[in-house]
Amino acid sequence: MARTDRYANPSEGDAAEDTSPRRTTLSPLARAATMLVAFAAMVAFGVVLARLTLEPSAASEALTHSNFKPGDSIRDYLGQPAFRDTVKQIGGNILLGVPFGLLLPVLLPRTRGLVRVAVATAVTMVLVELAQGAFVTGRTFDIDDVILNTTGALLGYLVLGRRLGRAVHPRRRHWWHRFTRRGTAGA
Repeated sequence: MARTDRYANPSEGDAAEDTSPRRTTLSPLARAATMLVAFAAMVAFGVVLARLTLEPSAASEALTHSNFKPGDSIRDYLGQPAFRDTVKQIGGNILLGVPFGLLLPVLLPRTRGLVRVAVATAVTMVLVELAQGAFVTGRTFDIDDVILNTTGALLGYLVLGRRLGRAVHPRRRHWWHRFTRRGTAGA
């Protein structure tokens, strides 16, 4: 299947031969509705995140310790005899990051891209972990939680977030496209 180049000049010879469909973008009303739904989902996710991570846990106060060495908690999780607990800890932390990968590219077009999603998620999760360690009884900072949450965000972005972001916010035409073949559409 031939790739559609949206910046190609239709007067060029090979444009008449191209019969592949062009990507369509959403109408302004559909874009607004999608962004509203994504915003509501992000607010709901924020409430769930706060409930899961910022509630005190007096029962586990004696068992908690901060972890600043990447991999230590993951190694402890994998060393647990109960496989179910391992899946709950690792899988739960990964699933907690997935909404970031899905919703950030829809709400904030500047966060589209693998590195940008990873950085935005990591910064947010570091702040959550710092708040946990500083203000919540029975909770501490764990760098492995940040790593697993960021991994979940990247998985969410790669599976669906990238497509959602492009559907709602079409690619921009950059200044350097004037100097390439892609930039000849407006010239």
